[in-house]
Amino acid sequence: MSFYFAIIGTKDNPLFVHEFGTSKQGGDGVARFRDEARHMNPFIVHSSLDILEELQWGSGSMYLKTIDRFQNSHISAFLTGGNIKFLLLSTPDLPPIATGLRPPASSSRTNAAFSSFNPTAPATEEAIKNFFLEVYDAWVKTIMNPFYRVDAEVNSPVFRARVGAAGRKFL
Repeated sequence: MSFYFAIIGTKDNPLFVHEFGTSKQGGDGVARFRDEARHMNPFIVHSSLDILEELQWGSGSMYLKTIDRFQNSHISAFLTGGNIKFLLLSTPDLPPIATGLRPPASSSRTNAAFSSFNPTAPATEEAIKNFFLEVYDAWVKTIMNPFYRVDAEVNSPVFRARVGAAGRKFL
């Protein structure tokens, strides 16, 4: 699995962006987006903002689960009390057969992981929710800094490390 995580401000401006891969089930934590897909990720995430804004008034919870889908990618959302949006684009890694490469001897595990990805499974939703809650905790600590301006980009290496650690822990 490859993940593209974005924090979007109140003016629909990106405040933070981070790419990472799964660390569960033998993953190495490296995002494996194709080059074409890597350039499309910001557009895919921003296209789901309209859906998020429609859903935010109908739900009382901060975690809105999977709100949108684009091809085989799924977008999950979390909305803070200050109207900051956390969006996570989840894309399963393509198996070697789909990428045109010759499958290695251990391709059955890769194909099984690809075919078993279910973003609406309770275990997957729980893992994504826990990831969002961990990032939200780090986010609150970051914006409590008296030098932080509302809707300013977050360039803190400590915050980036905490997001990466949450991704390794839950995803």
